[in-house]
Amino acid sequence: MTTKKPDAVVFDEKEQRYDAGLKAYATNVSAPAITIEDTAAWKNRGIANVNHQIQTKFDELKQEYEQLMHQFEYNNLIYSSKFNFEPVIGATYYLYKRKNEETFLSVIAPQQCNFKFIGTFQLKADRMWEKI
Repeated sequence: MTTKKPDAVVFDEKEQRYDAGLKAYATNVSAPAITIEDTAAWKNRGIANVNHQIQTKFDELKQEYEQLMHQFEYNNLIYSSKFNFEPVIGATYYLYKRKNEETFLSVIAPQQCNFKFIGTFQLKADRMWEKI
């Protein structure tokens, strides 16, 4: 039966040898104490920063989505409205609503007619309508 070595002595029971010089840390009694640093503040800052970045990106995507939905609604409204001409790219057109709630696209400005005015639009090169 072998006697247990004191805690201050670095002895490997498995290898049956002293291995203080092979350790990656100081092992003698006068060595500085190994203390665990409190990383909670660092982790909390990191979590807060990451959450802020993700929230900012989410807000940007949400705003972009809302703009796309508005653009989709306007394009859907215009393409489902009545017009008897082929719109020219880059030209300005006016969207109106009749008394029977039917929408139509016209080249006549709002000051020149008595229909319910919805908005002014321009056809872009990609065939998307843009509200101006």
